[in-house]
Amino acid sequence: MSTSTRDSAHPAERLAGPRRYLMCAPEHFTVSYEINPWMDAAAPVDASRALEQWQELRATFERLGHQVHVVPAAPGLPDMVYAANGALVTPQGSVGVRFAHPERAGEAEAYARWLEEHGLGPVHRPVHVNEGEGDLLVVGEHLLAGHGFRTDLAAHREVEEVLGRPVTSLRLVDPRFYHLDTALTVLDDDPEHPDVAYFPGAFDEESQRVLAGLFPHALRTDAATAQVLGMNAVSDGKHVVLSPRAQRYAEQLAQRGYVPVPVDLSELLRGGGGAKCCTLVLRG
Repeated sequence: MSTSTRDSAHPAERLAGPRRYLMCAPEHFTVSYEINPWMDAAAPVDASRALEQWQELRATFERLGHQVHVVPAAPGLPDMVYAANGALVTPQGSVGVRFAHPERAGEAEAYARWLEEHGLGPVHRPVHVNEGEGDLLVVGEHLLAGHGFRTDLAAHREVEEVLGRPVTSLRLVDPRFYHLDTALTVLDDDPEHPDVAYFPGAFDEESQRVLAGLFPHALRTDAATAQVLGMNAVSDGKHVVLSPRAQRYAEQLAQRGYVPVPVDLSELLRGGGGAKCCTLVLRG
């Protein structure tokens, strides 16, 4: 293969691109309610360990050359650490969120205000339920949108109208993978060679056909990877920050030229989120 040849499955070289991320420290993190299958309010949470793990994730991003911003944590909002659910930020505009569960409702305005105060507004306040980058993922020219558990299908059309770009709807069918980012990793968002990995079992048959058509060379992972939230990973086009429990996934990524970067977020997994859930990408 010549050095100029590059495709999603067998590139000449993986290229890391600088990213801007928004995160929120788990200063008030606990599991005091249950709104997804990963949560167990009866199991104690080690708050100090959760903060240490989050700090290691932030430090990892910074070591990889990325810029990390931090939104202040608000008392009474234990899930605010899952910053990916706070918005969708694109060069075409920023879309705020409307949560499906009242326990998280207060997070929406906290994130919208931060974005507007930092020059990433105005932020569209949605009519329909959408949970930000949890269910809305940019892959090159594609905007993939999950529905079935949290984000309303009607929200896909709302986002399409606000941003002026087409949205591809994907139906999730397994409650363990209630957000799109728990079942699909954006490995490379460059329009020239977009690349994803996904667990087919999280999607209905029609959505599997759609994904196969859009990304014929995509990495398809197994149930063992998905069941440790291995798909909830963050990639800069070369380095993939993921759970150390997703060993098979790390091997598959390395075979495709990516560099796996394991970070233990086991305490935050108690709330149903891994590296991607903790990370909102700031584009534009």
